[in-house]
Amino acid sequence: MLLWVWIAVVVVALVILIAAAVPLLGRLGALRRAAGKLQARQGQAVALQAKVEALQQRVEAVSAQVDRH
Repeated sequence: MLLWVWIAVVVVALVILIAAAVPLLGRLGALRRAAGKLQARQGQAVALQAKVEALQQRVEAVSAQVDRH
């Protein structure tokens, strides 16, 4: 009799675990898409940072030329 109680407890726990996991698994696709968008934004930010650094160097060069004249 005690064995059946333990089996019932395990089955109920598994049902609860599955019921909690199903909505989370449904969100994985959205999280994967969001992660992809964030990686794309990171790439854009890195490219923009490189452009800003190049522009800053040009500004410093022009400023140095202006100071000479």
